[in-house]
Amino acid sequence: MVVKGEESDKILELFLKIGLDERTARNTIANNKVTANLTAVIHEAALANGCDRAIGNFLYTVATKYPANALVHRPKLLEYVVSSKIKTPAQLEAAFSFLSNVASEEFKRNEFEEACGVGVEVSLEELTQTVNEIFEENKAVILERRYRTNVGELFGSIRKKHPWADPKMAKQLVDAKMYELLGERTAADDEKPSKKKEKKEKPAKVEKAVVDETPAQPSEEELNPFSIFPAPEDNIKVHTEVFFSNGSVLRCCNTRERLDNHLKVTGGRVFTRFPPEPNGYLHIGHAKAMFVDFGLAKERGGCCYLRYDDTNPEAEKKEYINHIEEIVQWMGWEPFKITYTSDYFPELYELAVELIRRGHAYVDHQTPEEIKEYREKKMNSPWRDRPIAESLKLFDDMKRGLIEEGKATLRMKQDMQSDNFNMYDLIAYRIKFTPHPHAGDKWCIYPSYDYAHCIVDSLENITHSLCTLEFETRRASYYWLLHVLDLYQPYVWEYSRLNVTNTVMSKRKLNYIVTNKYVDGWDDPRLMTLAGLRRRGVTSTAINSFVRGIGITRSDCSMIRLDRLEYHIREELNKTAPRVLVVLHPLKVVITNLESGSVLDLDAKKWPDARTDDTSAFYKVPFSNVVYIERSDFRMKDSKDYYGLAPGKSALLRYAFPIKCTDVILADDKETVLEIRAEYDASKKSKPKGVLHWVAEPSPGSDPLKIEVRLFDKLFNSENPAELDNWLTDLNPNSKVVVPTAYAVPSLGKAAVGDTFQFERLGYFTVDKDSTAEKLVFNRTVTLKDTYSKGGK
Repeated sequence: MVVKGEESDKILELFLKIGLDERTARNTIANNKVTANLTAVIHEAALANGCDRAIGNFLYTVATKYPANALVHRPKLLEYVVSSKIKTPAQLEAAFSFLSNVASEEFKRNEFEEACGVGVEVSLEELTQTVNEIFEENKAVILERRYRTNVGELFGSIRKKHPWADPKMAKQLVDAKMYELLGERTAADDEKPSKKKEKKEKPAKVEKAVVDETPAQPSEEELNPFSIFPAPEDNIKVHTEVFFSNGSVLRCCNTRERLDNHLKVTGGRVFTRFPPEPNGYLHIGHAKAMFVDFGLAKERGGCCYLRYDDTNPEAEKKEYINHIEEIVQWMGWEPFKITYTSDYFPELYELAVELIRRGHAYVDHQTPEEIKEYREKKMNSPWRDRPIAESLKLFDDMKRGLIEEGKATLRMKQDMQSDNFNMYDLIAYRIKFTPHPHAGDKWCIYPSYDYAHCIVDSLENITHSLCTLEFETRRASYYWLLHVLDLYQPYVWEYSRLNVTNTVMSKRKLNYIVTNKYVDGWDDPRLMTLAGLRRRGVTSTAINSFVRGIGITRSDCSMIRLDRLEYHIREELNKTAPRVLVVLHPLKVVITNLESGSVLDLDAKKWPDARTDDTSAFYKVPFSNVVYIERSDFRMKDSKDYYGLAPGKSALLRYAFPIKCTDVILADDKETVLEIRAEYDASKKSKPKGVLHWVAEPSPGSDPLKIEVRLFDKLFNSENPAELDNWLTDLNPNSKVVVPTAYAVPSLGKAAVGDTFQFERLGYFTVDKDSTAEKLVFNRTVTLKDTYSKGGK
């Protein structure tokens, strides 16, 4: 019910006393749930007479973010807040994480204090020393980027060393250090870099910089992320409490008899399920869900269902079902059984009838608009208290197709005055005269997700029902329904969804850019769909390694940087992708002291650490008097920090000989370089610093192998385009650049679709399905540059 009049004024006064500004206080009062929570928190903390603003802000955070499954421990947390034993946002977030795992079990004070850094003091001297060290480590980057430096990364490094440090103190030190190092901010510091600026290829680098080094494995990947989950035999404890508006509390747990019956069926093994809705292609977020669901079952020696959540016949297609099954296998997972929610339609119907008989459901005739309005006002439907017999007859009429679509629904009778919106008499069944892709035309009523999901979990004896955090508020409805039907209750646990920068992950947005041809289909290599990543050349093992490295946490404010995924891709491909020579933008070099028509067959390494006695680790490359280098590896004007070719300067052709530029042929405009003349050092006595990749004419007058190369980059310019109103305008116009005629060594002509290579000095590339017998097409999987291992881990 909306707060009005005198009551509203009293609540406003209460909120102002704890330090909220008037605008925030009034906005809070407009939200009934937050108002109720914050009022309760203030009284639990015994601060109705007011407090300082810092503590008041913490009370507000507790009211909005405290885990619902651990309400019994909220007064204890508030003791720590009021006494300032918990005084930083990091400590409060750690407390939420700890308590969400404890739920309603025993509160162990020592463990809590250790997890939240209670009593840990970071002195100004310690923090100053750490800031100085971090600035020294990043000095070169800071001097280059000046005030465009990503200060968030600096704070991240500070938090890693001192998680419980005062963030305000840290900010003051960082600001002071930036000023000390850079001086006053200039107008140039505030200029936005041009997004359309063409990327310049890097000049040739010193030999030692060409090696694709493998950083040490992050320790987080060596941990067992599944150790947080309880054993099936422990699923008798209360781990969720549902608070009703009448003051009663449902403490959700199984009876000993019900759990014993469950364990007899399962043999005590773990049973999980991966339950995608077949209404689109899977993306990298589903890879995390697969890792959690299949991974837990595998780690515990249990079973994982692949269950299609096919309750909406209008959105589901056989194409999506086939894709999901194929992708699950490609990701390395083997379902225990493939099932469909529609397999259980008869059981779901019978249980709905039983729900009506028990007085927990009713047939409603409100329109969708009326239901929405009544739920917002917390008003009961006019048909909520209709006789049970009447609802039973009407529900049977719905099943037999005697009621028009949209004229009736079956709703669960839950708690319209609850603080939880997902207890406002959710819809259990609706009428749809649409044939079902799997069940055919047998049914004209279909269950909702909220009704079917928990029941099928119970029917399949799922031990751990795992889902992302946006479903946390549905936990009350999940357990309420199983409780009133006397069904076995799985252990429910929510984890943070996977959000990756510079892309969109919602099915609606993905479907929009696919159907409106902003990209080239669901498997476009720029998308974070698993089909797109596979086509780009990303391996399933790299994706699983990435997901494992992130861990299974409940932190819902994380946006994972794209370069973290790219790190794992490089880690994998560095070990598996053989090296080859390819030139994207060829510049002709004629070697004047090598006889025309002379072709030497040289050995080139497939692997950096190739042993000389292992012939399989080498491949042959022709070397003739006409070779091609990257156009960006030549300059008319030399400089000390440049290692490419220039007039009068030498560079080493990788696996071949040093060459020295002796002449340059220019076009009529006297600027465009058409051709370079050079001499090679057959004795290899000269030792130039620069090393170039190259491709030669395989025979006199014959062009090298021509291939098409597609250079893919970030699909969106912004890290989080989904939050933009005009998100489509943020699409990166240079996310796909096609090089129609690159030159490659002859051995690459044998490559097949899906084969992946490292084009030396350029990146990792894979053969695309658009390849033909006449011309191979390669997609760039990832560049060689790695920012994550240097500073983002």
